[in-house]
Amino acid sequence: MSETQISASCHCKSVNITLPVKPNYINDCNCSLCSNSGAIWGYYKNHEVVITGETIAYTRIDRNNPTVQAHSCKICSATTHWTLTEAFAAQNKDTNAPYDTGINMRLFDDDALIGCELRFPDGKAWDGITPYTYRKDSIIL
Repeated sequence: MSETQISASCHCKSVNITLPVKPNYINDCNCSLCSNSGAIWGYYKNHEVVITGETIAYTRIDRNNPTVQAHSCKICSATTHWTLTEAFAAQNKDTNAPYDTGINMRLFDDDALIGCELRFPDGKAWDGITPYTYRKDSIIL
């Protein structure tokens, strides 16, 4: 592991995640999926992330066109990351989005996240299309 890489695992250590660098910012979203999973998200391109271990994917059922599948450890059920749904990825393949994978940054040691900006998007009010609005000002960890 290089000095800039950071790594974490789920509670039972069956799923391991290695990131090339800490994220520039982390989102603490208040939508039902993020709140119920207890996740806060750092964003990466899929090819930048190394995830090992078996996960179970969940695609939310409360949206007509869900954008992500949440992944959890098959053993301890800790939420580890999300990936874009195949339908959403296919519809948006030419957008050159800056990321396509969200990593649950709660799995990482707090010290590894010092200096990251923590943002608070209002996911409850988000329509899934327009840019987020924020429920309060960001902070630096």
